[in-house]
Amino acid sequence: MRPTTTSGLLLLLNLPLFSLAKATIDQVVLSLENANPGALQYPTQFTQDIVPKFIHSHNDYWRDVPLLTALSMGVMSVEADVNLFNGTLFIGHENAALTPNRTFDSLYIQPLLRILDAQNPSTAFTVNQTTPNGVFDMASDTPLQLLVELKTDGVETLPFVLEALEPLRSKGYLTTFANGTLTQSAITVVGTGNTPLEQVKELSPRDFFFDAPLMQLNDPSLNTTWDPTLSPLASTDYEVAVGWVGIGNISEAQLANITKFVGDAHSRGIKARFWDIPGWPIVARTNVWTVLMNNGADWLNADDLEAASSF
Repeated sequence: MRPTTTSGLLLLLNLPLFSLAKATIDQVVLSLENANPGALQYPTQFTQDIVPKFIHSHNDYWRDVPLLTALSMGVMSVEADVNLFNGTLFIGHENAALTPNRTFDSLYIQPLLRILDAQNPSTAFTVNQTTPNGVFDMASDTPLQLLVELKTDGVETLPFVLEALEPLRSKGYLTTFANGTLTQSAITVVGTGNTPLEQVKELSPRDFFFDAPLMQLNDPSLNTTWDPTLSPLASTDYEVAVGWVGIGNISEAQLANITKFVGDAHSRGIKARFWDIPGWPIVARTNVWTVLMNNGADWLNADDLEAASSF
């Protein structure tokens, strides 16, 4: 069979033959765009060519554009601090940073709805699809982790967070544990900060999970069986758990702490994250990142997303 020529390609796309006379590539591209734009448009192109990475966007709402800046770099986990005031969830680290228009709904829920609706068009080709596509086109079965840090009273705030998630829940976009089965979907929501453990345990079905204490997974006083149906993530303060500042050699004891805590999580099917990693000097941060990644830590906790995405 003869190889497909440019003219063969254009015939397939229903372009007139007279447009082929001594056509340059630019002219052919223009002809294609003008004559068959629908054939050239990739339907779920929002995150086309973006490689997903196990990076956690710490305090994601600090970005120039919350959520979207992180997604543009392939970041697979974002963190939103929520504060309950007069029945509304506002986003910010402290009260002085809150504004009326920066809400959990406006910065995270509604943008995620628009993204996922676009990634899940209702067509004849998708009629039998049972699992929603995620935000990343290159890995549509990979969920985005949404870490929700409750800053105000956890018992009071949690019901409002659960209510805020309803638009995502109603479309089947949330990872859910029900009837003994964990069903992964486009977004896995994990509560941290003041999130009340006992209230999360009682959720049935559960589509809001708990950020487990990485250093205490073997602590019997917590009276909790840690597994992915409750806690797909376990986190701890790096300075407390390890303490190495990234300059000089890490001690055997410090390295043993990393492998112990990571091993405790992995033995339960839980991913491990260390936060409060040294941010400066840059060489120290890079050294810490390298040691953590080489010894099994799953999430790279980062404030500098550009540096982390090219790490």
